[in-house]
Amino acid sequence: MIELLILLFLLIAVGLVIIKLTLAVIKWLAINTITGLLIIGILNFLGIIHVQLNLLNLLIVAIGGIPGAFIVILLSLL
Repeated sequence: MIELLILLFLLIAVGLVIIKLTLAVIKWLAINTITGLLIIGILNFLGIIHVQLNLLNLLIVAIGGIPGAFIVILLSLL
């Protein structure tokens, strides 16, 4: 019976760690995406560039953040 309780405790602890790490990654991706899209949105609004937002560009911005936004901008100029 004690072994079952220890196993249950360990499964709950591992589950909480996995949830915490997943939420940290999601938060990091959300912050990167918002900052990158703000940069691209402002530059699009001002008419400096014209970047179409598709899934590939969004993934580059989400993973790269501000440098990812500039990579997408540079690729759109080519």
